[in-house]
Amino acid sequence: MEKMEQFAIIGIAVRTTNENEQATQDIPALWNRFFSEKVAEHIPGKTDDTVYCVYTDYEKDHTQPYTVILGCRVPDLDHIPDGMTGKMIPAATYSKHTAKGNLAENVIYHEWIKIIQAGLPRTFTADFEVYGEKAMNPAAVEVDIFIAVKQP
Repeated sequence: MEKMEQFAIIGIAVRTTNENEQATQDIPALWNRFFSEKVAEHIPGKTDDTVYCVYTDYEKDHTQPYTVILGCRVPDLDHIPDGMTGKMIPAATYSKHTAKGNLAENVIYHEWIKIIQAGLPRTFTADFEVYGEKAMNPAAVEVDIFIAVKQP
């Protein structure tokens, strides 16, 4: 378990659901838009080039609609460009998981299946994936996934 302070993200977002595998369409489309529109280049004052994929605004839990935001960390939400979304990720205790392997083999999706099946005491406030330097080689990615959990 890791305690993390709150931080701000600016990026692009989509509201989706896991019902009827809708998220398996919406999330890749969001990634495609993120790269094709070079969204990261238009985020003002980003702290670095690490990309965050945040799952938040859950209606109830992972079986209900939620919002996915793809973006970068910023010092504050004072300047959110038109068409982008800003979100403050609350301070919380997180369970850290790492997906390793070939991106084309859905390693991140498979890690999420393990997380869901693990029965963690999730808070459903904000969960996120971190795509840093270790995620640059699609054949051998290493992506950390942080799941907000209730304090023990």
